[in-house]
Amino acid sequence: QVQLVESGGGLVQPGGSLRLSCAASGSIFSINATAWYRQAPGKQRELVAVITSGGSRAYADSVKGRFTISRDNVKRTVYLQMNSLKPEDTAVYSCTADLRVTYYSGPVDYWGQGTQVTVSS
Repeated sequence: QVQLVESGGGLVQPGGSLRLSCAASGSIFSINATAWYRQAPGKQRELVAVITSGGSRAYADSVKGRFTISRDNVKRTVYLQMNSLKPEDTAVYSCTADLRVTYYSGPVDYWGQGTQVTVSS
């Protein structure tokens, strides 16, 4: 079955950087888009960044200029490079993929388990 596994989270000081990874495993026919979400304590989950199969990218206003989403198709991995981190970036970050598992199935969303990012002095 399809699995998404995030890694790279941790504790970092304000102004620091982290790179999150989301590795996909299992049989996948095609992927329409992958994205990163985050949910901070007491706040709603928000879309952080998305990349389509064609390579188009979009970002939340709060992270524009600081975060970069990228993809390595050979490694089947999506990355989120986070620079100039702020305390308000503290959240659980999760990756999701809109994909087809077979030629006959329609697109469905798969989610990773999430990785904690804490930005604090």
